[in-house]
Amino acid sequence: MPRRLDPDEAALWKRVAATVTPIARRPVVPVPTTPPTVKPPAPRPRLAAPPAAARTPAPLPPPRRTHSAATLDGHWDRRLRKGLVRPDMSIDLHGHTLASAQALLEESLHRALLRGARVLLVVAGRLRPGADRLPQMHGDPRPRGAIRASLPDWLAFSAFADQIVALRPAHISHGGAGAVYVILRRSRDD
Repeated sequence: MPRRLDPDEAALWKRVAATVTPIARRPVVPVPTTPPTVKPPAPRPRLAAPPAAARTPAPLPPPRRTHSAATLDGHWDRRLRKGLVRPDMSIDLHGHTLASAQALLEESLHRALLRGARVLLVVAGRLRPGADRLPQMHGDPRPRGAIRASLPDWLAFSAFADQIVALRPAHISHGGAGAVYVILRRSRDD
């Protein structure tokens, strides 16, 4: 359902609409009932094409990891759903631009891996339906929910993507729909 315009926006829209002149309608040309007879063009002699140089295919981008679909053992998933897992670290991305939020996420992942953390709680706000498709409005730096919508892509293409095991929604006690758990791979020296 589209949102309604507030009174200021409605007044602005009326002023803009008043400055527009409609496009003149073109008369409809009737379609002839019998198609005109067209003589087919004479075939042109074919020229031999020069041999094509062998092209090397463009390199493929690295495969995208989907951490949301990654499987954990049932014990981990049950404990996460019930809120029994306490995050080792947490970061809050509220109030950041997309660029600064992504930089903070990368830095926090690096710090978490250095500390040997297993669960990083990322508070990013609720994901708004269609947040990634909303146009950017004047005066609004980004659509609502854009950071939360970008999280899976940022994590998939992160320098630490191979160290991320899974991405799960947070329990209500840790932020609910406005936060996610990033499950990190256990370090080998443990």
